[in-house]
Order: sequence, then structure tokens, then C-alpha cells
Amino acid sequence: MESVKGSNANYESKRKNTLATIKEGDTVKVHYTGTIADGTVFDSSREREPLEVTLGEGKLIPGFEKAVVGMNVGDTSKVTIPSEEAYGEKREDMVIDVDRGQIPPDIKPEVGQQLQIQQKDGGAIPVVITEVTDETVQLDANHPLAGQELTFEIEVVEVVG
Repeated sequence: MESVKGSNANYESKRKNTLATIKEGDTVKVHYTGTIADGTVFDSSREREPLEVTLGEGKLIPGFEKAVVGMNVGDTSKVTIPSEEAYGEKREDMVIDVDRGQIPPDIKPEVGQQLQIQQKDGGAIPVVITEVTDETVQLDANHPLAGQELTFEIEVVEVVG
């Protein structure tokens, strides 16, 4: 088990070569499988093309980027990332109760149902219905993986360029 300074994540790595070590700013292609604590897979690149990303641009969760930095092409790593280095903790201010009259009449609200709330600027916020009463519908705008520790198995396929 290898520890990364300034991080609460746990890392396990297998080095296959000692070519140039990946650093922030590098564009890499990686295969990954992400699981939650009970082992359920929530995402994987294995059945499609590897993920191509430039490290340090903030397009990945921080713990994932930290895991890739220091690896080499061909290396594999298993990393467990705490929620604060993934999608953050669940925030109560992201859960709101709305009057049922605000729900479009063609929608029959059910717990677990996913909706999009339209913003004034034209953007949309994804929400999940978490509670339904005769008067209100509770909407949760937290990321579905907020508050969860995530485990990724990562394989570096290529450094691009």
C-alpha cells in the first residue's frame, strides 16, 4: 500500500515499467472501473475507448487525478477515494421541498424519479425526488455519488503527445 502526501485516499499500485512518470499537465489515456463501498460498479471505460484527459484541468475528481500522477504507462492502481476528494459530502442545502403545484401536471412524482429543473439562464439542474407528500415534493440536487467513498481500478494506457 502506497500513501500519497496530503491525501486521505488509499492507493495500491503495480508498476510495469519505469518510463517517464506522469505529471500534472500531461494528457493521458486511462481505463478505469469505479465502484461504491458495496462493490457495485457505477462506471467503467472497459467496454469503450479509454478516457483521455489532461491532468490538472479539473475535469476529474481530485482523488482520481492524484492517483494517476506518478504512474507510468502500463501501471495499474487501485485507489479508494474519500467523499471529500470525490463528489463531496451530501449537502442539506441542496435538498429542497417544493409545492406539488410547481411540478408540471403531466408528471406523477415518485421517489427515485429524476427530473431537470430549468434555470433562468437556460441551464438545467438534475434532481432526484426523495420524498412525496400530498402537499410537497422533496428534490435532491446533490450528485448521486456525494457522500460516498469511491474505489477505482486504474490502468494507464498511453501518454498522448
